[in-house]
Order: sequence, then C-alpha cells, then structure tokens
Amino acid sequence: MRDIAVFSGSAHPELAEEICAQLAVPLLPVRIDRFANDCLEVQLQANCRERDVFLIQPLVPPVQEHLVELLLMLDAARGASAARTTVVMSHYAYARSDKKDEPRISIGGRLVADLLSAAGASRVLTLTLHSPQVHGFFSVPVDHLHALRELAGHFRGDDLTNSVVVSPDLGNAKPASAFARMLGVPVAAGAKQRFSDDRVVISTVIGEVEGKDVIVLDDEIARGSTVVELIDRLRERGVASIRVACTHGLFTDGALDRLAAQPDVLEIVCTNSVPIPKEKWVPKLRVLSIAPAMAEAMRRIHNGESVSSLFH
Repeated sequence: MRDIAVFSGSAHPELAEEICAQLAVPLLPVRIDRFANDCLEVQLQANCRERDVFLIQPLVPPVQEHLVELLLMLDAARGASAARTTVVMSHYAYARSDKKDEPRISIGGRLVADLLSAAGASRVLTLTLHSPQVHGFFSVPVDHLHALRELAGHFRGDDLTNSVVVSPDLGNAKPASAFARMLGVPVAAGAKQRFSDDRVVISTVIGEVEGKDVIVLDDEIARGSTVVELIDRLRERGVASIRVACTHGLFTDGALDRLAAQPDVLEIVCTNSVPIPKEKWVPKLRVLSIAPAMAEAMRRIHNGESVSSLFH
C-alpha cells in the first residue's frame, strides 16, 4: 500500500481515521481555509504525484459545504498529478433526487455525479444508494457497497425464531428480502405514499406480522416520518416487539429522540456511514462500523482485485 494517499475533508474525519487504521496507512493532512468573501480553499498537504489517491468525504449536513470541499479536493489532486483519484463517499445525499416527478424539477443526483467527474474523480466508492438507478448517473466506475452483512451480523446474536423483516415501502423490498434471507426469516412491506418531505402515509402492511418480533429495515432515516408511521401501523397489527435498523442514521430534527420514545421500539441500529454527534445518542442506539468493509474495498481497488466478490 506504499503508493496510496488517503485524505479526508471535514465531513467525517472519525470514519477516515478508522479506515486508515484498518489499512495501516496514515491519514494525510488537508488544509481548508475560508476567505473573507466566504470562498473555500483546499490544500492537500502531502505528495500525490503518480499516487493512488483516496478522498474520504460523505455528503452529510451541511451538504453543500462538504460537496464544495470535495470538489476542491478533487481539483487539487488532479493538479498535483495524482495517478488516480477515488472518491470514498459513504453517504451520497443527492441520491434522493433521482427522477423527474414534477415539471421543471432538477435531478440533483445526476448533476452532482457530473460535477464529481468534471472535478477529477476517476472512480467512486459509495454505500447503499437511495435507489439503484443512481449508479447509472455516474460516467466513471462506481463500486456500490451495502451494509446488510454488518446489520445481519448484529441481529444474528438474537433469537430470531419469531422474527420478520419489514420494509417501510415496496421500493426497499429487494434489499429487505436479501436481508431476511441472511437472517433466515420472512419479509413483509408497507404500502407507502409520500405527500411531502415530512408527510408520509402507510395504508397497510403486506405480510404476516401479527404477534411477531419485527425488524424494520430502511436505507436511511432522516426525520423518521416514515418509520414512525410504520410503527403505528405495526402497533395496530399487534406485533410483539419492534427493532429499527438502517444504514444511514442521519436522525435530523429530533428523529432519534422520537424513535427512542416509542415504548415498543427495543433497539435502533445504524452504521457510522454518517457522523452522529455524541449529544444525540440515546440508550437504545447501536452504531456498527462500516470502516472494515470500506477499507477492504479500497485495498482491492488499489490492488486491482474484485470488489463485487466481497458480497459472495
């Protein structure tokens, strides 16, 4: 790994340090300055010439600030004659903007993918995109990981004889089915209709959930509107217990407190794909590390090995 150079922006330095510890390489310094006119300047403070450069920067709030940081880091790496520059993006926030569902609306997922390519990205390593078609927005190679193995490993330590995995909507049914197969349990799904960013209606739950120990699986939880609505429907169906799992635990606007306040929610499980400030943590929260998986994918990219075989 001597020709590798790993840098991190300000979005999630803790994850970057954990990944570098797994790879046994140093996390190289980055200087980020803000001028009086509010413009940013980035300097990669280590040699990049003819090296395999990895830039670790998830798009997390403030998303626009971290996006510009990433674009400037890409430009700096290209200007420093990096042999290849891989963006390591454990959360791609703009993946939610993936279709034209209203007239004259922007498709941010495609635009930001174009920006990354134009700024100098040779490759992208990401985790659990909101929808699989976002993969096709990129004009550079994309390695798309998921955290189902990490989440399944957590739940395998429990008695699952009465358990069922429930997806909040049919769009997430495919990964929920794969997750259920890993655990050897059945799967169910909610019939969801979204009216706005914070207004969701789940009319029914499709599948047998009465008297079951439910594991709700979602790709990300922001405000938690969908999960809270699903919990209400599950409660009406008389489930025995509820545990909530997701890859990206954004937990905005007090979502974590609202979920933890639900008496029948026993546990909230997520990964560290996005930073969760310690002051937000609640006793029911469990955070799993995706650093080993990201580090192994980076090692394979650097050595020209298969990344997809990680999931076999």
